[in-house]
Amino acid sequence: MTEKLNTENLDHTESPEEDPASTTPPDSGETARLIEQSEEARRSAEQFKDQLLRKAAEFENYKRRTEADIALIVRNAGERLLKAILPILDDLDRSLKAGRDQPDYDSFYRGIELVAAKLSKTLHMEGLRPFESVGRAFDVAYHDALLQVPRDDVPPHTVVEEVDRGYMLHDRVVRHAKVIVSTEPGGAPEQGSESDA
Repeated sequence: MTEKLNTENLDHTESPEEDPASTTPPDSGETARLIEQSEEARRSAEQFKDQLLRKAAEFENYKRRTEADIALIVRNAGERLLKAILPILDDLDRSLKAGRDQPDYDSFYRGIELVAAKLSKTLHMEGLRPFESVGRAFDVAYHDALLQVPRDDVPPHTVVEEVDRGYMLHDRVVRHAKVIVSTEPGGAPEQGSESDA
């Protein structure tokens, strides 16, 4: 029995140099699986990088084409309007030539009126419209005041005269009307303008 006991003690004693973790051989299947996953991740990363570079290049090309298209549109934006105005310019040239050759001022004036009406109609069809200013309250969104004059027949800050007509293109003011605006008779604005003079 003592022999058996000694044998058991020998089996359970560990040598001080051996570590159980270091003696277990690595599972070659697990290592192969990790290597395969690492390779798959590397391939996926390269594929995504390639796709990203392609998309970035496509976007740059799209951006360049769009900028070129916009530049072309801006450069040729007035072409349709100019083509519509050219016949009016022709009419004006013919009227001036006829007025020079035959000094009949009434017919010349009527011809110029017709040309002006044709031009107004063409611009109106393109969305350009004049707006009325005289008799309306002064509004900086529509008017540029050139002068203030004292008036007692209209309320202060009323447009009493239009020097240059204002125009809108669709819903946007493209040229403010240059106007003369009323002030109170003998009021401070008139005295201020006299002291400035």
